[in-house]
Amino acid sequence: MLEVWGGLEIIARWLHVMGVLVWIGHNYANVIVNPTYKSAGPETPLSVVGERFESALHREHGIFRYASVVVLISGFFMLWHKGILIDALTMQGGAAVLGVGVWLGILMALNLWLVLWPHQKRVIGFVPADHQERIRCSRITFLSSRTNTILSFSALFFMLAGVHSAYLFG
Repeated sequence: MLEVWGGLEIIARWLHVMGVLVWIGHNYANVIVNPTYKSAGPETPLSVVGERFESALHREHGIFRYASVVVLISGFFMLWHKGILIDALTMQGGAAVLGVGVWLGILMALNLWLVLWPHQKRVIGFVPADHQERIRCSRITFLSSRTNTILSFSALFFMLAGVHSAYLFG
């Protein structure tokens, strides 16, 4: 039975790393591609999003969003398997540093699913919205995305530092 759990942890660790690469990579690439906010003006046509482009966006955003779910579930599983899930979530003992990274990851996921995605759906036309609403939502998605990018560097630091917390913070 121990071998099965060990195998599941290896799979969880692999999924966690791949999910982090997709999630943080998407945030980072978005900053590089769009370093500054460019507001749409009243002259920008509403029919910018074609059927083919919309399909690609849906796929891209789906992969990006669900990578966050994979990261959280695999991370929780690994912490539970090591017996430190509660310590990490309550930031107790040696898992406190790791817990900061966990909570930053949770905050990023909440920002993605509850702020960024509902507004992004209006911007790219998955949810009907008038022109002014799309412009308003584009600013919110820009700021929400930048927030996650900034938080991702801190989350990654604390999650990696959690392994070395006794040396770094002891």
